[in-house]
Amino acid sequence: MPVNLAQYNNSHFHPGAGLIKRLLWYGVNAVLINSWLWPESRLKCVVLRIFGAKVGKGVVIKPRVNIKYPWHLQLGDHVWIGEGVWIDNLVPVRIGSHVCLSQDAFLLTGNHNYSDPAFALITKEITIEDGAWIGAASIVCPGVCVRKNSVLTVGSVLQKDSDENGIYRGNPAELLRQRHFKEVSVVHD
Repeated sequence: MPVNLAQYNNSHFHPGAGLIKRLLWYGVNAVLINSWLWPESRLKCVVLRIFGAKVGKGVVIKPRVNIKYPWHLQLGDHVWIGEGVWIDNLVPVRIGSHVCLSQDAFLLTGNHNYSDPAFALITKEITIEDGAWIGAASIVCPGVCVRKNSVLTVGSVLQKDSDENGIYRGNPAELLRQRHFKEVSVVHD
């Protein structure tokens, strides 16, 4: 049986907010979050909280970030979200503290069932634990847990849970090696 998109029906999916709230968010997101007009992070964090996001302290949100539904977003302390990041959170996305999402990273919570002729919507939550780094232009797929201090290198696609302290590369991303931290002395003049 071939694909028949005329049968597509996602009426089972509820975005977690009513139409008015969603429309207000689309406008605010376009003007304030997903634009170059306001580069300052504090106001963005306040607005995200107003729309239901849980946002920790010291969060940095660069220009052109796209967040689908802030009421499904949880950000820990000192999270950095780079230019062009897209958080396509149809369902909850939980991001721990000291996480870096580099430029054009993509967190994808939804997909479609390719074996269903009606192309049914499938959604799965994403968790990114403390200290993880999602490299530029990388993709985290639905249902994935990025474990503590793990790294997804530039342009990689993580389709399964990572190991704690693992460094992943490729499409699909595979474990490259373990992440080790070194003592760094800071010299003050």
